[in-house]
Amino acid sequence: MPRWCGKLGAAKAKGCDEQMASRIIPVDPFDLVVFGGTGDLARRKIIPALFRRWCAGQMRDGTRIIGAARSERDSEEYRALIGDALAEFAGPAARDADAVTGFLAILDYVTIDATGTLGWSELRDLLNPQRVRAFYFSVGPELFGPLAERLHKHGMADGESRIVVEKPFGNDQSSAEALNRTLTTHFQEHQIYRIDHYLGKETVQNLMAIRFANMLFEPLWNSQYVDHIQITVAETVGVAGRGAYYDHAGAMRDMVQNHLMQLLCLIAMEPPAKFDPDAVRDEKLKVIRALDPVARDDIVRGQYLGDSANAGYREDVGNPDSTTESFAALRVQISNWRWAGTPIYLRTGKRLRARASEIAVVFKETPHSIFGAEAGRHRNILTIRLQPNEGIDLDMTIKEPGPGGMRLVDVPLDMTFAQALGPEAQDVPDAYERLIMDVVRGNQTLFMRCDEVEAAWAWIDPAIRLCEDEALPVLPYDPGSSGPEDALALMHRDGRRWREIKP
Repeated sequence: MPRWCGKLGAAKAKGCDEQMASRIIPVDPFDLVVFGGTGDLARRKIIPALFRRWCAGQMRDGTRIIGAARSERDSEEYRALIGDALAEFAGPAARDADAVTGFLAILDYVTIDATGTLGWSELRDLLNPQRVRAFYFSVGPELFGPLAERLHKHGMADGESRIVVEKPFGNDQSSAEALNRTLTTHFQEHQIYRIDHYLGKETVQNLMAIRFANMLFEPLWNSQYVDHIQITVAETVGVAGRGAYYDHAGAMRDMVQNHLMQLLCLIAMEPPAKFDPDAVRDEKLKVIRALDPVARDDIVRGQYLGDSANAGYREDVGNPDSTTESFAALRVQISNWRWAGTPIYLRTGKRLRARASEIAVVFKETPHSIFGAEAGRHRNILTIRLQPNEGIDLDMTIKEPGPGGMRLVDVPLDMTFAQALGPEAQDVPDAYERLIMDVVRGNQTLFMRCDEVEAAWAWIDPAIRLCEDEALPVLPYDPGSSGPEDALALMHRDGRRWREIKP
């Protein structure tokens, strides 16, 4: 039974029951080292995710979490730092003082030099070589190689060791290949977990369930019945705080190459023979390799302006001459039997009207309407909402109630998870919780393989060079809008339109 359902009791009062407890399968004791353990990602996401899994009873006694960073502090000082982080970022579970105290007791800390010799012997002596040892690289990509090299040199790269690598996985194809060569020099591919937190989202995983567990959709999931697909990842925030990184990467490298590419693969892939890590990733790789090169006229780039409340992009990054895009929209094609002739539209941007991530599969209109022109044009749309309100909508055409003839209207069949599944939907682990526990279990299904990463860069690199070499303009757009007007024209010329980004 989860800790907070039993001896800690905090969540039991909220309705925790035996059925929920029975679905939580504890993992054997493990050691997890978080390099960059005092950094922003560790404090905001990684450690709070581990805390919630500990509260849920998924970690057996003996599990240890070790923070490692260059700052000099002892374990008690580190526990105090993490206690403050849990209070700020871990949600309601952190209100239980007993839960926090119990979790902090499994934490330790090592002062370490990622590029030198300090701390490595101490770290090795802390670890148990007989259990799973996971090393989370919550550091800048320039340290991935030195960390992997030193883990191998000090005898921590063998047996059940795994490394978790955060994006960016390089900044182009050649750098991604070089990074993969470095990592695979010291670790085998099955030990390397390239993490994209989008793949840990509940609704993203539901894409596979929707497609491959429902006979209703799979026969229609092809160019014969699907008119087009839209994938949108919109944010209301700017890039302040990430200016140095973002002005080098831009939306194409930061979002299109990984997050949107992964969503595209899952929506377009063929059914794998089984739900197995390599079987799934083989099918995703086939999608990437079937993508046509992107034409110049099929790319729109944008950059948000400032307003009375917020600075513009160039002020946020401190570069008055920046030509880096904070918005990108693309029209892409997949040249295979399933999708030939069906366009897929991608868009992502900062400082847009609303925070929203969704995939819309827009089906074709009926070949002939028996209701006449006055009934209007109607089509079915399957919308998978990834955030903020996770769920699925299917727009259906029905008769409008009332007398006066056959008037047709479109209404959604709405399955918002929070409403359809009740309280259990509120307790769904977040992406980092699921992915970190998958690392411990040795399940690579939701992580990217080296050839998948390199293929994604091989496809996006020519598009990025096209933008830079031909000086594809970066168009200004107002904050709170849907992006540059040219992004609308990208679809209008095909007789289509973007779905509205709703607050």
